[in-house]
Amino acid sequence: MTEASHACPDPSPARAGKWLAPSALIATLCLTACGPRNTDEILRGGVPAMTNLPRATSLPPAAVRTVSRREFGWRVIYHPASAPANADQQAAVALCRLESRRVERIEHAIQAAPLDDPGARMIDIFCA
Repeated sequence: MTEASHACPDPSPARAGKWLAPSALIATLCLTACGPRNTDEILRGGVPAMTNLPRATSLPPAAVRTVSRREFGWRVIYHPASAPANADQQAAVALCRLESRRVERIEHAIQAAPLDDPGARMIDIFCA
């Protein structure tokens, strides 16, 4: 045997492999964190999650407090003083139209804490 064969093997390839996997993982996480967010999520009823729901109601922005998709349909909280006279019907038609459905009924819901936002009205919209 030669003298070179009794020498310790070069440890640098092992060290490179040891650090390659964590470095690749960190690079992958950093690159995916910088990318665009997933905006193709869909709400129940086929409405894209990125839809501006307060604007979709077609009510004045100052009137709308909350718009949410529920199992039964839509829930809207708004201020009637800042909205047109037919605000309930207008919001219902606009939101049901997002799902390509018609309005089945509109119910006035009782707020759990009416003093939190005095004068606000909460409606539940059922689409057929």
